[in-house]
Parts: sequence; C-alpha cells; structure tokens
Amino acid sequence: MPYPDRFYPVVDTLPWVERLTRLGVGTVQLRAKDLSHADALPLVRAALAATKGTNTKLVVNDYWQAAIEAGAQHLHLGQEDLAEADIPAIRRAGLTLGLSTHDDEELDNALRHDPDYVALGPIYPTTLKVMRFAPQGLDKIGVWKKRIGSIPLIAIGGITLEQAPAVFKAGADSIAVVSDVTRNSDPDARVRAWLEYTTQPAVPA
Repeated sequence: MPYPDRFYPVVDTLPWVERLTRLGVGTVQLRAKDLSHADALPLVRAALAATKGTNTKLVVNDYWQAAIEAGAQHLHLGQEDLAEADIPAIRRAGLTLGLSTHDDEELDNALRHDPDYVALGPIYPTTLKVMRFAPQGLDKIGVWKKRIGSIPLIAIGGITLEQAPAVFKAGADSIAVVSDVTRNSDPDARVRAWLEYTTQPAVPA
C-alpha cells in the first residue's frame, strides 16, 4: 500500500483511532493538541497498541519525542513544530516525516528537510480552526505537485468526498480529511464510502 493512503483521516482522540482502525482505514493521523509530554506519551502508546497487528498506519502529529519513545513509525509536523524539533533525532529513530505547508516560503523550508510527503492547505474554507492563510484552491495543487515531483502531495482543508475527484484530478496523491468524517451524521458510513472510492483503480487524468 502507498504511504500515506489516498484517504487520510485526521482525528484527535484514541476512540477515533480505534474506530477508524476497526473500519480498515490504512493511514490515520492522531492530532491531539496542547498536551504535555507526560500526557502525550501514554496516548501515543495506546494508539499504537490499537493499530498493532492491523493494516492501519498511525501518524503522530507534533509530539516527536513521544513518537520516538513509544516506537512510532510515522510523524507529521507543522511549521512551528518543525522549527523546534530535533530532525536528526527523528531520522535516527527511523520515523517517516510529513510536513504541513501553506505558502511558497513554507514549501521551500519543508523541502530542505527531505520530507516523505508534503501537505498543502487549506484547499477550501475550513471552520475547524482560524487560518491565517486563504484557501489555496485546486490550481495550487497542480502547481505544487509539479514543484515537488515524486514526493507525495496531501491536500487538506474543507474537503468532502464529493470534492475528492476534482482534488485528485488537480494532482493530489492523498486527501487528509477531518470534519467530513468526524462531524458527519454517520461517520462509519462516510468512512466506508471514502474507502470504496479511494481504493478503486485511479482513473487517468
């Protein structure tokens, strides 16, 4: 399977990780904000335990020290986290590294760290958090994909299943999804629909 999978949900609690793992999601990011190391470490360990022996790959957001200590394999950092992280230590631990980007300066910075994937967002308006960056739109996906070449490009920000075909056609390799799953009236059905769509053979653009 590719890393990350074409459907890449981002959630903030252990029950969500467990739920998505049971549904057979291939890549899940755990993004729980504002935790101390003492609180983050047991959470990461529990999430890794929940995915152990399954096809689900757990991506730890932000808490790189907890990820190393807990024996995680995948890490995602925002630009602020990247500035404070010990990248050599992360690489020595064998973690893959995905990085968030929102503008050309941040992309340049990300590429200097040889990321395993680059996330671009927000593609569409999002209500999850206040963003200092305007929506990027579909055209930006194609521009950035040409710049980064073979590095996987993950689109994030306000994307629904109905918008997924256009996002993939624009050049995204994967779509990170938050509210379209977590705020859906029937999350399990929505996840299954995403999995059905994203596991179909890709249609050439």
